[in-house]
Amino acid sequence: MRCIIIDDEVSARAIVNELCEVTPELEVVAQFPNAVEALKFLNQHTVDVIFLDIHMPFLTGVDFIQTLKNPPRVVFTTSDTDFAIEAYAYEFIVDYLVKPITRDRFLKTIAKLKNAMQPVLAGDTSLEMPELPTEDHLYINIDRRLIKLKYQDILLIEAKGDYIEIKTVDTMHRVHSTLKKIKEKLPESLFMQIHRSYIINYTKIIDIQDNSVLIERNVIPISRSNRPSLMQRLNLL
Repeated sequence: MRCIIIDDEVSARAIVNELCEVTPELEVVAQFPNAVEALKFLNQHTVDVIFLDIHMPFLTGVDFIQTLKNPPRVVFTTSDTDFAIEAYAYEFIVDYLVKPITRDRFLKTIAKLKNAMQPVLAGDTSLEMPELPTEDHLYINIDRRLIKLKYQDILLIEAKGDYIEIKTVDTMHRVHSTLKKIKEKLPESLFMQIHRSYIINYTKIIDIQDNSVLIERNVIPISRSNRPSLMQRLNLL
């Protein structure tokens, strides 16, 4: 079984790697100090198992597994027992190893992995990206005028009380509406809500740092609950 190890602690990665090396069924193909680097790797490679820490900077282990389109088997390796019940809500999570990890406990995990390794059912498209829209625009009502906005020209939409502000490449429009209403009109292939007050055209993102994204000169916050969905959308190298 091809596996990777993700943990921000060097010593923790070394321990799991040593346990894997003396287990004939496992082959460690890569190790990562954070989930973002691992996500880049998984965009180009496939593995059978991920040994995953929970508490890591920027993207936690729990957030990380939500970004995976076709998740392999996952084994949590953590010193925190608080997420055990939440972890088993995911069918692809095989085990929950609490640090320090002993050899005997690790072997029990390997036995669980052997039983869990089954071919992925063909035809499961539940996590595929939506198709591109056939239309490329919408109309907004401004002072009894209908103004055409092309989707590609929209940068972001911000909630402002009973109004929304639609920022485009050239201008800003203030419309009496709600984020929920306009979200229903926008194609999911281009737009996503990353905060309770913001919808963005994620193809316009210039930079992502800490808990915010940069679109042109606009810094937009990312809520923790929306971060996994955003990371799943990105074409990481």
